[in-house]
Amino acid sequence: MSERLSVLKTYKLFIGGKFPRSESGRVYEVTDPKARRLANAPLASRKDARDAVVAARKAFGGWSGATAYNRGQILYRVAEMLEGRRDQFVREVAAAEGLSAAKATASVNTAIDRWVWYAGWSDKVAQIAGSANPVAGPYFNLSTPEPTGVVALLAPQGSSFLGLISVLAPAIVTGNTAVVVASEKAPLPALSLAEVLATSDLPGGVVNILSGRTAELATPLAAHQDVNAIDLTGAAPELAADLERAAADNLKRVVRPHPVDWPADPGTGRLLSFLETKTVWHPMGV
Repeated sequence: MSERLSVLKTYKLFIGGKFPRSESGRVYEVTDPKARRLANAPLASRKDARDAVVAARKAFGGWSGATAYNRGQILYRVAEMLEGRRDQFVREVAAAEGLSAAKATASVNTAIDRWVWYAGWSDKVAQIAGSANPVAGPYFNLSTPEPTGVVALLAPQGSSFLGLISVLAPAIVTGNTAVVVASEKAPLPALSLAEVLATSDLPGGVVNILSGRTAELATPLAAHQDVNAIDLTGAAPELAADLERAAADNLKRVVRPHPVDWPADPGTGRLLSFLETKTVWHPMGV
């Protein structure tokens, strides 16, 4: 009896809720820290990046217009599915980052818990980012937070899953849509996350995930006139400086890269990074 060959996993991009191959047809080899081959990942092109922005913009109206409570429910459902596939992510993170099983398990557990934590902020962030402003006159003056729009996220290079969750969840829970450039060296956990998102209740286009060369994909995203904000966490210092200059052309919000202890308490900084403030004046009446 011949030995059975296992079915190898084919990784694809995630754009508009679908799983296309790269427009260019290119792939690149992903290896572990000891240079052992793990898989081929799609090498996304600039055209793929532009397609992802179109999908994110199309999804923005519905996602930002959903109730905060509904967004929280959807994100919690994603956490449920992540919990169900926890063992798979532990294996992928261990291979991608060269961690022991125990350390990979701790990282994945923290990532899932963090997703739940951010999901819980969906209907509470307005209380810390909004206010009733004191004014001298017969009217109310109220400030409320609103999502910035389409956000490009350069995922951290060294934390393939926990770091990814830590930059993605706070961006979308507040109503933004996202184009994520996965870690160039360790994209596989991000591409597996796409499978979870696609089978959850998250509308297509809210999150779009690209794998490939960070510099090649980040450059058109930083200059794209329909991208409203960019998180440069995964960019090297020289690249980050170039991207920040490109982003200035249409006044994007920019989160600059800085050292982050990903397992530490994240606070609310990233939650507030991609929010705008709308102030409304309303007469009190007599």
